[in-house]
Amino acid sequence: MSETVISLDSVEKVKKFVSAATEFNSEMDLVSDRYVIDAKSIMGIFSMNLSKPMILRIYEKGEKAEDIMKALEEYVVV
Repeated sequence: MSETVISLDSVEKVKKFVSAATEFNSEMDLVSDRYVIDAKSIMGIFSMNLSKPMILRIYEKGEKAEDIMKALEEYVVV
């Protein structure tokens, strides 16, 4: 499993993120405070506080995890 902090602070970012995430057949979660939701669930994401960064958990290792991170790098908070 790998984790990174991301920001989805607009409706457009959420739509693009979900579209990119669903391209992969891997399990991913978003964590905010005590809430954990499926990162591919647009309704779940909209139920979160989008004004704060969230933790993206990717349940893959190695090259697959790297490919996912590359596809989602525009949402990563530095």
